Amino acid sequence: MKETYRTFCNQAPSDFPVFMQHWFLDAVCADGSWDAVVIENGEGVQAVMPFFIKKKWAKNYVAMPTLCRFMGPYIIPAYRNNRNEISLLKKLLDQLPPLASFEQDFNYTAQNWLPFYWKKFQQTTRYSYRISLDDLDAVYQNMWPDYRNQKIKKAGERVHIETGSDLGAFYRIHNLSFERQNLQPPFSFPFFEQLMQALEANNAGKLFYAKDLESGELHAVACLVWDQNSAYFLLAGEDPALRNSGAGILLAWETIRYAAEELKLPWFDFAGSMIEPIARVRKQFGATETPYLRVWKDRHWLWKMKRLVKKIW
Repeated sequence: MKETYRTFCNQAPSDFPVFMQHWFLDAVCADGSWDAVVIENGEGVQAVMPFFIKKKWAKNYVAMPTLCRFMGPYIIPAYRNNRNEISLLKKLLDQLPPLASFEQDFNYTAQNWLPFYWKKFQQTTRYSYRISLDDLDAVYQNMWPDYRNQKIKKAGERVHIETGSDLGAFYRIHNLSFERQNLQPPFSFPFFEQLMQALEANNAGKLFYAKDLESGELHAVACLVWDQNSAYFLLAGEDPALRNSGAGILLAWETIRYAAEELKLPWFDFAGSMIEPIARVRKQFGATETPYLRVWKDRHWLWKMKRLVKKIW
């Protein structure tokens, strides 16, 4: 199935997410392995569902890979109808291997989870924040006045934005906020390096840097990835000591502008966050809340206990 899935990815429809591309999964599934189930008929592929398998306590389970924002079932547009959708989702589910637990964030096209519900899966609605890029001037005017009239203009007087490939500098700035909170970085440098190599090889990502006009000091960084439909604000970080410069706001705006003017894509996606302060900033850019599904099922008692403890705390 995996090779069939790879072939499908190379000719997938335009709304197929970059996070589900075979080369992206090769890069981010570093501490486990990935596989996929594929449903075909005489005319070709009808539906697919990749999944990331990890092992704990000698049991296999499915989770979301690091920096992979969306997975879940993907049905070819021609089969997204009342006649085919339910049966295809059932077939995908029937092909999953035995698992102790399953949890995925579904891509935007996967809004029907009824067959999962019938199989005793559970679901919660989560939100990302998206901006339509049909009219870039309208996007700019739709931002909060404080962003347009003060932060972006003020930052432009102190920093300039450039793209580049200094992975070490990017990784250092990105991790500063974690260090300040005495937290471990969410991913290692070799992991980040491997992902960036994959993005570069497939012309699907770019790093942005906000540098001081006088000293060259890095104020903020951002990583933009894209597919045929959307650009995703995958990673961002600021130097806490230089946050007042507004460089992070300017950097976000420049990635939006890049997605519209250079990539000519219809959507910019902040790639989700349910954290209230982050959600507030996204909305101040004029982004619209866009729902997606988180679907899970814990079969083994250890995973049930783990989720219960997490919920309590």
